Amino acid sequence: MQMTTDIFTALGFQWDTTVVPTAVPSHRLERVCFRFHRMLSEFVWDASVLKGNPFTFPEVMTLLDGITVGGRKISDQEQVLNLIESSKHFLALVKKGQFDVTKARFCELQGIIARNEALEWGHFRGEGMETSFSPYVSLGHHGRYTPLPTVAGAEALDQLFVRGVEVLTGLPNPLERGCAFFLFGALQKFFFDGNKRTSRFMMNGILMTAGIDAISIPAARGGEFNEKRVRFYLTRDGTEMMQFLVSCHPDFASSAPNTAT
Repeated sequence: MQMTTDIFTALGFQWDTTVVPTAVPSHRLERVCFRFHRMLSEFVWDASVLKGNPFTFPEVMTLLDGITVGGRKISDQEQVLNLIESSKHFLALVKKGQFDVTKARFCELQGIIARNEALEWGHFRGEGMETSFSPYVSLGHHGRYTPLPTVAGAEALDQLFVRGVEVLTGLPNPLERGCAFFLFGALQKFFFDGNKRTSRFMMNGILMTAGIDAISIPAARGGEFNEKRVRFYLTRDGTEMMQFLVSCHPDFASSAPNTAT
């Protein structure tokens, strides 16, 4: 079943709702937070690999232990440290019941994730000093995907976010709602950089506050993710990406390890 025209207009894409399971195991908040904490190094490493960061899994674990890694670019190390800090901050928000799907929270997390990496961070494109540069996504031989242009004040982006969150809030299935937010943030590119990383946190915040385990996109599936992402940008059909995200969830991935006890 396809989404209504209203939802497509608000989010910029549609999907077949039947590909998202409605029966999803739910747990106590403490349990899903414990699993996220136990898998923190994997979540950070997966996210860094998808961004093209060369840090190995053992090196990420070393940084998590508070020890610097020699022979790596400072920028690569800072990117991983930002992911570590933002992951810990995100987990604290969820534990304290302070996570919410708001622009303020979205910008707060992006401000940590993309610090000293993005052109500007902590606010939507156009709300800072830069008001003319508009980012794009290279689609290889398919050309480029270009989101809304950067305009002073970011009024259009602001309205898009408000309407999108309003529509997403109406989706009763938290797994579908979380995955849809990830695609919404990745497609619309509210920030100069860090959109996918920040949108994954927002997705997982939606899931975890509903008692559903978080999703990480495994580093080993990065190529598959990028192929499907290109098709998503080209077609604005999120069905394939929804299926992919569901397949990365520990309760639906055939080979997903269970690290929580």
